[in-house]
Amino acid sequence: MKWKPDYDSAASEYAKAAVAFKNAKQLEQAKDAYLKEAECHTNNRALFHAAKALEQAGMMLKDMQRMPEAIQYIEKASTMYVENGTPDTAAMALDRAGKLIEPVDLDKAVHLYQQAASVFENEDRLRQAAELLGKASRLLVRLRRFDEAAVSLQKEKNMYKEIENYPTCFKKTIAQVLVQLHRNDFVAADKCVRESYSIPGFSGSEDCVAMEQLLQAYDEQDEDQMSRVCNSPLLKYMDNDYAKLAISLMVPGGGKKKKSPITPEGDVGGTQAAEEEDEYAGGLC
Repeated sequence: MKWKPDYDSAASEYAKAAVAFKNAKQLEQAKDAYLKEAECHTNNRALFHAAKALEQAGMMLKDMQRMPEAIQYIEKASTMYVENGTPDTAAMALDRAGKLIEPVDLDKAVHLYQQAASVFENEDRLRQAAELLGKASRLLVRLRRFDEAAVSLQKEKNMYKEIENYPTCFKKTIAQVLVQLHRNDFVAADKCVRESYSIPGFSGSEDCVAMEQLLQAYDEQDEDQMSRVCNSPLLKYMDNDYAKLAISLMVPGGGKKKKSPITPEGDVGGTQAAEEEDEYAGGLC
């Protein structure tokens, strides 16, 4: 008779040991025990349980403030979940990993949220995919990676349009316009609004009117009108990252439009202009 390892029982014992170490605050040993449990489950082809154990190992590392290592194990667990045929669990694990790493590494968080969104998209879970893309878009804006943010927002908007969540499409159009104007691309911003006219309810809506006014102000370099739109409740109470874009938006060149052609006394340019005007005040004849 051939001896066969009892991986199932071994995994169970390692799990008990991990909990005991965890309760005793011996996190390094708890992490090692969870990794041993994961190894046993993998040898037993129980990938779902192996992934769960890897996630637990990641949590121990998180508690030890070793965040990059923790994320590596959670990513490995998400791959196992996909192999096991449970992609939803994989996407949720990646989402959790994104939340963990976000305070210390925005770039990595963007990557994790995009991975999670991709998993949901492959499963035709567009609402969940769009929500995760939304997290990535906001972080890309915070990182001022506006080119990537513009692409991400367009993808988000397309998903919301496909699931007929039109009011959210309107908000994504506002975000698109703000991002494109920060890229100094008026044509792209205008195109975002024009494309949205095909979305039911957008034309004539508060969002539509505000964006038309904003584009007009930007095009005519009217700082006053731009300030009114950007400080309106519609934009001020958007997600914080987009609200900051609105507040910091400037007309091309960054200068304010003059409210009146009258220049202060002592301004050489203004005096010269006044003299020229006086010269022709009585007409040419």
